[in-house]
This record gives sequence, structure tokens and C-alpha cells, in this order.
Amino acid sequence: LVFMSPVFFSAFILSVCCLTKGNCISYDELKELKTEFAINLYRRVSEAENRTNLVVSPASVAVALELLQFGAQGNTFMELQDALGYNIHDQSVQDFLHAVHEGATDSSQSAVVQLACSFFVDAGVKVSPLFTVRAAHWANSSLQHINFSDPNRTTAQIQDWITSNLGDGDVHGMPLESAGSPLSQIALVSTMYFKSMWQKKFSFMDTQLLPFTTAEGSTLKVPTMHHTAEVNYGQFQTAALEAFSMVELPYLGEKLSMFLVLPSHKRTSLSQIESHLSVKTLWANSLKRTKMDIFLPRFSIQSLFDLKTVFSALGIRDAFDPIAANFKGISEQGSLYISEAIHKAEIEVTEDGTKASGATAMVLLKRSRTPIFKADRPFTFFLRQSNTGTHAF
Repeated sequence: LVFMSPVFFSAFILSVCCLTKGNCISYDELKELKTEFAINLYRRVSEAENRTNLVVSPASVAVALELLQFGAQGNTFMELQDALGYNIHDQSVQDFLHAVHEGATDSSQSAVVQLACSFFVDAGVKVSPLFTVRAAHWANSSLQHINFSDPNRTTAQIQDWITSNLGDGDVHGMPLESAGSPLSQIALVSTMYFKSMWQKKFSFMDTQLLPFTTAEGSTLKVPTMHHTAEVNYGQFQTAALEAFSMVELPYLGEKLSMFLVLPSHKRTSLSQIESHLSVKTLWANSLKRTKMDIFLPRFSIQSLFDLKTVFSALGIRDAFDPIAANFKGISEQGSLYISEAIHKAEIEVTEDGTKASGATAMVLLKRSRTPIFKADRPFTFFLRQSNTGTHAF
């Protein structure tokens, strides 16, 4: 997802066709759940980051959480299931997601779409054979053994893998601080890469410096692309009766599109619209073919943020707790918990088309048998004389 305030938002969500319908949960229901997760993820990121320009790849985050769900048990599993909205062990869910992953790894002359995931496992960790099989068949995944006792080499290997799966994407230098910890056991990394030209390109000759009103109300002149085209367009209202319009700009081949949402009135902030966006608000409304003049800023956005706060807001908490985390489905050897989770993404939208890449990385540590007192947040102290009980400070 990409949100630029206050003029528009565009969706970095890959919509694919699926012919399989499960008996337990329908294709349409699952499609709605995937979109709902993307919206919820953006909202939580926006709250945590408090920035106007954001880009996030829900596909990259979701596939990592799906793999973790395979190895999670107990309440850890339930929290992951509730956040995603579906049970990864449900066969109808697996059938649907396999089709989604195939569609999200579909390169052709018109577009490059690549979703990938890898488990980097310390050589001393015994991974569950069942989990190994599941991971190997999930979303172009791989399992690689590395030596976490050599942090520089480990970081280089992970970064090389990210680079190789992002083509000419600009997501580099994932700052995994805990990868060098002697307790590091596993690093889970997922990537999403997309590159395509527009179905109808914007002409460079028509790009002009035009006013853009920021969220604060100031006006800037930015390079703004323009063309006239027949597009899918609609005008709607949120549940709070805030009016907005939506337009679909297809990419070459018309399998993927960018959807732009714009408040209908300048006095309405984008945040007012965003707070009421839902699956039904976005997709229950029908767009109609309309000939329009399209004005769209040429832009690029880069984002890097900590997912720990975001996941906590989504209800994923036990996974980060050394005591409560339960990933025994990954390995019975040593209690695993997530120590770190970060996401990095970038997008560039030009007259020719769009290039976007995202990466999600998590580090799983084994619980230390030695109790830990880590003063890494506000604390209090006092100096006390033991024999008299006098507090000097």
C-alpha cells in the first residue's frame, strides 16, 4: 500500500485470479480477508509511524506470517490466525493462497511480479521435518543453513538473497541488529517485487510542474503527469458520509492495476477517508468506464519501520515474548521467540509505469536459560546502605 497525503493513495496489492473455491471458506471471503489485512496493516503502520508518505507491501508481510503460522502452536498460533483472518491449516485456504502465490510470481514481457521467502537456519538447529516440507512448498520458499556465530557473513548472505530476489529494486541494507546475537537461531525473510509499464503510458511531454496541497495545507509545485483515457471510475461515500472518488489505472496486460482514492472535497482530509475504508467500501462499489483527464504526481517513496509495535497492535504479542512464544512446530530444540521484525519498501511511479519492492525480515532467538535483566527502557534506581537501610540516593 502507498499513501500520500492528502491527494491520493495507491494500492500495492496484487490482485490475481483464482479458479479454486474451497468448501470451508469461499474464494470471495478469502479475497476480502486478504484485503482487510492489508488495510489493517496500513492503519497500524500509519499510527505507529505518524508520517504522511508511506509505502508497505502487505504481500511480503503476510507470506512471512503465514509461514510462522505453520510452526506456531497454542495461543501464538491463535494470535497469528486472528491477525491474518484465516487458518493456514485449512485446505481451502491453502488452495486459495497457492493460487495467489502463483499469481504473485508471474513474470512476462508486460510485467515482473516476484514473491519469495527464505528461512535462514543456524547449522545447529534441528528443524521439524514436517515444517521443512511445508516451508519448501510455500510461496517460492527456501530453507538455508548458515552460521549465526559469524554475524558479518550472516548479514551478507541474507542481503545477497534479498538483492537476488528484488531484481533492480532499491531495498538494501536491512538493519537486523539481533542477527549477531549468540542466541540467534533463525532469520525469516520475505520479498515482493513488482515492475510494469502502464497499459497507457503518460507522455513525458505532458508532465508539468503543478500545485500539490500537503496535509498541512501548504502548496508545493511537483512534476505532475497527465493524459486523457477511458478508465474505470466511481464516486462513493464512506459510512461517515465522507465523499471520495476512485479510479483504476491498469498496467500492461491488465492483470494488475493501481487504484487511486481521492477525497472529493479539498476540505476533507485523506485521514478522514482512510479511517472509514473497508473491504466493502472499496470493492462493493462498482466502477464505470469513463473518459477522464488524469493528473497524477510523479513520485517515489521509501519506508523503513519496526513491525514489533505494528504486530502488537494487530494482536500478535506472544510471538515476541520469550516465555509465552510457542514455535515448537518449527523446532522442539530450544524455545524460539521473535526478537526483531522490520519492513522496508520503496515505490517509484513514473510516466512509463511503476517499480516497487518490499522486504520483511524477522529474527528468532532461543530463550536464554540464564535470566535476563536488560535495562533498555526507562527504569528507576536507588543507593541503599544495607546495614542501616539508609538510602543515600
